[in-house]
Formats: sequence, structure tokens, C-alpha cells
Amino acid sequence: MQLHQVHERRRGGAGLAVLAGLLLFVVVIGGCGVSQYNGIVSAEEQTQASWGEIDNQYKRRFDLIPQLVETVKGAANFEKEVLTEVTEARASVAKLELPSEMPTDPAQIDAILKAQQGLGSALSRLFAVSERYPELKATAGFRDLQSQLEGTENRIAVARRDYIDSVKDYNSKIRKFPGNLVASSFGFDKLTQPAAEEAEREVPKVDFSDRE
Repeated sequence: MQLHQVHERRRGGAGLAVLAGLLLFVVVIGGCGVSQYNGIVSAEEQTQASWGEIDNQYKRRFDLIPQLVETVKGAANFEKEVLTEVTEARASVAKLELPSEMPTDPAQIDAILKAQQGLGSALSRLFAVSERYPELKATAGFRDLQSQLEGTENRIAVARRDYIDSVKDYNSKIRKFPGNLVASSFGFDKLTQPAAEEAEREVPKVDFSDRE
């Protein structure tokens, strides 16, 4: 075999090695990009699901309140200003229709949380006042509504924590390398983290351990 043929074969082999290396690099980078994309999509879907659970629990509480108000109205001399406060707080919530999709406007999120906080606080005061009315507490309908609302308040607290955690996870994925490259390429935007006050984050607790 002539010397130039040997050199040609060596150059050809080197070229194939370079090509193979480039293909491997493309496959690895492509696989990494796909993995990052799928991870971001999964995180986004989780935030959607978490927001949906908040929506469900807020609606459940909203729907239970008219029954509660009607039941409490039957109690003799029950403080009307407390009932008025609950009714007005519910009306404030009704004015702010919860979006079916995740809210992205910070002002909208703030308005929703403040209205829901006001409703939760009003309900908490109503139940505190009801302790002074043993005949009301002895009513089966009132006790049933107490139990349902207690469960709903607990589920709201859990749903809000899950939503906050899922937003944090999503935002982290689109900020870290190489997820940030994928996010910018496919238009994944940062989600607004709820900035609730401490009192709202704790959620008013409804304690019925002293039931008769």
C-alpha cells in the first residue's frame, strides 16, 4: 500500500471520528433539551392542577355559606352585624371570578387572596360568636355545616401550600441552566408567587372540638 493511501485512510478515519463525535454531542444535547422541556411542562401542569384544587375548595366554601347564614338566622338575637359581615365578604369574593387557568397578574392574585382572606376571617368571627348560643350549637344542621366548613378550611390550607410549592418548583426549573435556555426558546414565563400576609397564609382555624 502506498504512503499517500495510508494517509488518506487515516484522514478518512479521523473525519469519521469527528463526525461520530459531533453526532454524539447532538444526541446528548438534544436528549438533555428534551428532558428539560418535559420537566418544565410537567412542573407547569402541576401548578395548573394545584390552582384547580384551590379553585375547587374556594367554590365549595362559597357554596356552603348561604346554608350557614340561613341556619344562623334562626338563632334568637344572633348578632346581625356578624351575619352582615359574612354576607358582604361573600359578595366581595363573588365580584372576583376565579380564573380557570393559573393567574399570572400579580394585582389579580393579590385581589383574590385579600377577598378570600376577608371571607375566611368573617367566618372565623361568626363561629366565635356562635359559642355564646348553645341552642344554635345544638342544631344538627349547624353542626353539620361546621364540620363541612372545618374540612374545607383545612383543604384550602393544604391546596394553597401545594400551589406555592409547585410555583416555586416551576420557577426554579426555568431559571436554572440548562432549563433557562429551553424556557426562553419555548416561551415559558415565570409565574407570580402568591405574596399573602402571614395571617392569610395560616388560614383561620375553625375548632369544633368543644361540640355538644
